[in-house]
Amino acid sequence: MAALERLRAIDATPELLAVIVSNLLPLVGVLVLKWSAATLVTVYWFELGVMCFWALIRALFAGRPSEFDPEMYLLGALVDRPVAVPIPRTGLEIRLSTLPIFALAVPILSLIWFVAGTVTVGLVGGHVLESSAIETVALVTIVIFLTEGARTALEYFYRQEYREHSAQTAVHGVFWRIGVLFLVGLCTAVLAAMADPSVAGDESIAAVDPTIVGVPLLIGIILLKSGFDLADVYRDRLVALEESIGEHFDSGDTPATPGNTPTTHGHTPSTPNLIDDSLPDAGKRVRPPVGGRLLATVVHAKRYPKIWFVGVCIAAGGLLFAFDGAWSIVAGFGFIAIAVTALLIHLDYWLRYAGVEYRIDDDAIVGYDRLFRQPVWHIEPGDQRTVSIECDWIDGRLETATVVVEYPDIDRDLRLPRVGDPETILEVFDRQSDESTRTKSTPPSL
Repeated sequence: MAALERLRAIDATPELLAVIVSNLLPLVGVLVLKWSAATLVTVYWFELGVMCFWALIRALFAGRPSEFDPEMYLLGALVDRPVAVPIPRTGLEIRLSTLPIFALAVPILSLIWFVAGTVTVGLVGGHVLESSAIETVALVTIVIFLTEGARTALEYFYRQEYREHSAQTAVHGVFWRIGVLFLVGLCTAVLAAMADPSVAGDESIAAVDPTIVGVPLLIGIILLKSGFDLADVYRDRLVALEESIGEHFDSGDTPATPGNTPTTHGHTPSTPNLIDDSLPDAGKRVRPPVGGRLLATVVHAKRYPKIWFVGVCIAAGGLLFAFDGAWSIVAGFGFIAIAVTALLIHLDYWLRYAGVEYRIDDDAIVGYDRLFRQPVWHIEPGDQRTVSIECDWIDGRLETATVVVEYPDIDRDLRLPRVGDPETILEVFDRQSDESTRTKSTPPSL
């Protein structure tokens, strides 16, 4: 039932039109303009570049925060901070968590596009394109660019599909197109080699005459790519249909079909859980002292062992100068290793805790990040949670303590480091239990 309702809710019309246009143009080119294999694959290569470009645009304006493991170095801190920069008069936002994905996707997609062109266009002899063919390729590329742009504007922005996507999901689909292009280009090159008897067995496939592949073979290649593109368009429908059939066989009920299942026309996309910020003006506010905000805890320093490996590598590089007796250089490398390791550890600590204050009332605590001006978690009455106190030698100097709230259900601890007045926080938990091990409830929105 649920799968069938999701099947009806899928509207692939704009994407389907874009696929029809992108595959109809090559078909016209082969039948009317007598395109060669090189021209066809060159068009597909530029089409891939267009897809990559618009995928990056969709990723940049994705409405959902990027999905990171909360324990990841630096990026994990963004999970609790869905900060976004609004674009005036558009309703669009660029999320802070999107920028790392975007910065990573740009060089990766650029490199993949370049390599895909080298492997496909290079194999079938794209260098033999005539000036008229180059003009045709440019015109077709412009049409595909405008078609894909119109689809993105209508489907992704106007219909607000961006609200359902994160940066990762926005660029995910383009990798399917990369695989299709590689397969199509490889098939074209192999068919050209098989069809050209003038190429000796020990010669490079680049020696193949790209014009020798006949029209029927090129049409077959176009239909092959069209089939893959249509499968990508209707992938969600096929998955939903498969789930519907699976539910029928698992339950033994009558198959859910349009004739015997009520139609639900409304479709409300799921939205991220919002953090309750009901205590912005709470009377009690606990802030770590300046030293507590600047100096990471010992536990945090042990949180990312790979960072220590960076320092070890730098120090090991300095040891090479020990063979020449250049001990001053060795000492300099050792100092740099310690400084870099400490800086990397503290960057994550500052992002997570430097701007956080704790707003308290009788039975709830809100962790509020004053730097980003928004709450990052909320503790309120509910199920079991265990609270403990940790102190290291820096806490002893600063007269602070770290409050640790443990959540057995999610296997993650909520840490309130370097608190100067931990008793104020512990009183909230004392009101819920008089046991020696203080307990509290529902995991906060982490």
